[in-house]
Amino acid sequence: MALLERLFQLQQHGTTVRTELLAGLTTFLTMSYIVFVNPDILSTTGMDAGAVFVATCLAAALGSLVMAFAANFPVGMAPGMGLNAFFAFTVVGAAGLPWQQALAAVFISGLVFLVLSLTGVRAWLVAGIPASLRSAIVAGIGLFLAIIALQKSGVIVGNEDTLVALGALNTAPPLLALAGFLLIAVLEARRVRGAILIGILAVTGAGWLLGSVQYQGLVSLPPSLAPTFLQLDLSGLLHHDGGAPLAVLLQVVLVFVLVEVFDATGTLYGVVGRAGLLKLPGAQKRFGRALLADSTAIVAGSLLGTSSTTAFAESASGVQVGGRTGLTALVVAALFLAALLFSPLAAMVPGYATSPALLFVAGLMLRELVEVDWNDLTESVPAALCALAMPFTYSIANGLAFGFIAYAALKAGTGRWREVHPAVWLVAGLFVLRYALE
Repeated sequence: MALLERLFQLQQHGTTVRTELLAGLTTFLTMSYIVFVNPDILSTTGMDAGAVFVATCLAAALGSLVMAFAANFPVGMAPGMGLNAFFAFTVVGAAGLPWQQALAAVFISGLVFLVLSLTGVRAWLVAGIPASLRSAIVAGIGLFLAIIALQKSGVIVGNEDTLVALGALNTAPPLLALAGFLLIAVLEARRVRGAILIGILAVTGAGWLLGSVQYQGLVSLPPSLAPTFLQLDLSGLLHHDGGAPLAVLLQVVLVFVLVEVFDATGTLYGVVGRAGLLKLPGAQKRFGRALLADSTAIVAGSLLGTSSTTAFAESASGVQVGGRTGLTALVVAALFLAALLFSPLAAMVPGYATSPALLFVAGLMLRELVEVDWNDLTESVPAALCALAMPFTYSIANGLAFGFIAYAALKAGTGRWREVHPAVWLVAGLFVLRYALE
């Protein structure tokens, strides 16, 4: 107890070991769905699902450990939703990069993220992006996750005349997915801890009862990490003849950095602010360390074999029950390490069981649209364009490009160009350059 007090200053933060343990367990239960969802998404690229499962657990544990000891914040970390979808369906799927080169792009973005954090450019960038675009980015990623979830579960299917159409709702996968979504929503509304995890396991169990899921056991030694560990192809990504074209490289790294910057910074401010930690002495110094922990975890995750690691908004659930220190994050890290033993269970989870989690998270992200000033067309039109372009072009990158370019153009066209922060001009210019190089 004395050691924990010395490491985390529990009394100063008005908390106890018991409270922190409960907060850590609560946070883990609300974010543990990622150990099922992330391998399901990244395995579509050809990555080994077992290795991605191990990489996900290790990256989450490592990131949470760094957050615990470097910043002493009650924030859990893991591979981020949206970033994994961009990795799988845009970078590998649409752009055609091998997953090894996509991991290299994550590695580069982590280094850029680290430099931005160390130099203070990150704070300048975040401060310069208008609130309407920040909200639209979150909502657009939510819409992108929603269309992926509906497609993976068979609720919607491709159609030659209308592009998409309603799937066969008289079959098990879409029905189970929709039932799982409703179950998660009901449990969340009733404030049941681990609602998303319960929903995933319930749909998997129903699939097993119907004979579409084969029982593989619950506990075993973790699969090998070798198929993804240190497999990033940095030389291939940077070699223009056999690697990514300059336009693709610019787009991929730019989008990774932008989403990582806004996602992580916004989450940290929200969770830490809710805990009242920004008012304590030395809070800004600790927040700076948290930003470094975030960027370090991205680099480490790319080496392990997973998409970008980031702070999870679900950490607010732990704060809600009293988590105030890094001991909460330490408990989260320990539980992610314990989750390594449940690889057979993860291997059993079908795509239609993770789709309800994606769809529910997507719905939560759409709440950001209320922050847009819909009465100002120079704010609302770029925001709407940004959010809508992500699902309809199946690319977070295109949504960001449309939003930033439209914002700068509309402000300039209405004589309000002075309202545009240099950061917006910079990002819009980089996207214009990306399309010019294509």
